[in-house]
Amino acid sequence: MALFHLPWLTVALTGASILSLTFVPAAVALLVTGKVSEHENWFMRGARHVYTPLLSASIRNRYGVAVIAALLIVVCGIAASRMGGELIHSLDEGDVSLQAIRIPGTSLTQSLEMQAMVETRMLKIPEVKEVFARTGTAEVATDLMPPSTSDGYVMLKPRKEWPDPEKSKAAVVSEIQEAAEEIPGNVYELSQPIQQRFNELISGVRSDVGVKIFGDDLDVLVQTAARVQAVLQNVQGATDVKTEQASGLPVLTVKLNRQALSRYGINVGDVQNLVEIAVGGKNSGMVFEGDRRFNIVVRLPEHLRSDISALKALPVPLPPLETPAKAVPAVLGNTPLSQIRYVPLSELAQIDVAPGPNQISREDGKRRIVVTANIRSRDLGSFVTDAQSQVEQKVKLPAGYWIGWGGQFEQLVSATQRLTIVVPIALLLIFLLLFMSLGSMPDALLVFSGVPLALTGGIIALLLRGIPLSISAGIGFIALSGVAVLNGLVIITFIEKLRNEGHPLVEAVREGALTRLRPVLMTALVASLGFIPMAIATGAGAEVQRPLATVVIGGIISSTILTLLVLPALYVLFRREDIENGELKTSEPNGVKS
Repeated sequence: MALFHLPWLTVALTGASILSLTFVPAAVALLVTGKVSEHENWFMRGARHVYTPLLSASIRNRYGVAVIAALLIVVCGIAASRMGGELIHSLDEGDVSLQAIRIPGTSLTQSLEMQAMVETRMLKIPEVKEVFARTGTAEVATDLMPPSTSDGYVMLKPRKEWPDPEKSKAAVVSEIQEAAEEIPGNVYELSQPIQQRFNELISGVRSDVGVKIFGDDLDVLVQTAARVQAVLQNVQGATDVKTEQASGLPVLTVKLNRQALSRYGINVGDVQNLVEIAVGGKNSGMVFEGDRRFNIVVRLPEHLRSDISALKALPVPLPPLETPAKAVPAVLGNTPLSQIRYVPLSELAQIDVAPGPNQISREDGKRRIVVTANIRSRDLGSFVTDAQSQVEQKVKLPAGYWIGWGGQFEQLVSATQRLTIVVPIALLLIFLLLFMSLGSMPDALLVFSGVPLALTGGIIALLLRGIPLSISAGIGFIALSGVAVLNGLVIITFIEKLRNEGHPLVEAVREGALTRLRPVLMTALVASLGFIPMAIATGAGAEVQRPLATVVIGGIISSTILTLLVLPALYVLFRREDIENGELKTSEPNGVKS
């Protein structure tokens, strides 16, 4: 990915700077002998022929050029604020993850049968190579999931083996989703294997966006989440919208009747212990086989544990009655048989199976429920902005409840905050270097004006290619600023040299711009041509490289044009010498009006 290439780019630039100051002068002294002459090739002759009248027109109409440049900066700034943004463009991993979620309480056997139906249907899609899944939690519980959830992986064939190699992956994903929805009883979430895991590791949410609702009452949280889900489903670009399964798990409820317990003289703990043994089981001993040990668990058979009528008929022993001291009846253990009495559990408690909490999640010590959504055909920033506005308008939260936004959006906000610190510092350092190099605040400001002019080209290039702003694009803007300043510095330093030699202002500007045309074009061509492979790449990691390269290429093109035309016009505009008919009347070598 391009982001991981940046350290190598820094090392390469550092090495090139050192060699240009040490090896290159020594090599020139050793290898370049005899008379050296400079000649222009056909390309430079054509470029000079086109550039000369444009330069004269720019200097002559310098006020209009300055106004147009300012308007261009303002328009591009407004356009950039409406482009939306993403953290990093999603990489095409080549495969698809298909998570199937079923109703809580679905048995492992039933989940496996339903998952087999899904996999059989997926294999009928011609682009699919193989399908496999994990259901429930493995023995090494690194990924906790209930038996009702299956993590499926749809492995696609190489593109050259597709019936239609020109078919987009988005069309294949849509076909997979339509095929999966033919199998009833499942709710699906489509993503990519690595992307899904990274989202979960970073923010605890597998989807692109997670709406976290915090509060105390689980029922209120579930109701609020349902309203938020209904709103998100109507937001453009939202797919796979679902709510965390916080309820709906069938729970056996035994509600004791304390008045009945008091009437029979039975302790609450005795009844609870009986239910625990009958349903959950309890250790009553241990069996040894060699050096192996096995617990002996006492509980009802499976068919009785799931039978409500059988549970209601469970006999609960009553406490023994007092007997005369002279009577010696038959005993069972320490209790006379005549005194052993039982009462069915239904007389002491209300027993039923009803939906209960499936899971109770907490974050920062507070209960929360999450509504998740994936985003397609839209950027993350504009989607969240639109979703936040609609949720705020349509969902009213009770007192003590609040909403937080998670997923990739959290990382986007964090990265944007870092860039708001890094970018101004980088620009300030560039300006300080300019001031130290030129020794003049006006000249430094004049050269630095090329930075916003260069950024306009990057923004226009992103708009033309339909690419939203991202972190990689932001890094491209930083790199672009350095190239733009370099081009401006090349022209301004030479113009100042001519001014100090006594040349009139307009003549110095025209001659300086024409003389430095070749190094400016060379810098622009080398930088832009070097990024073209990244801009048109389609392989692994191209989604991250493309925004950076697009910004640099578009920005260098605009920076070169504006540096060659706008910068000379601004230089003449902000000099206060008297000018007659476009030429300087008199001038001292230091540029002070005489």
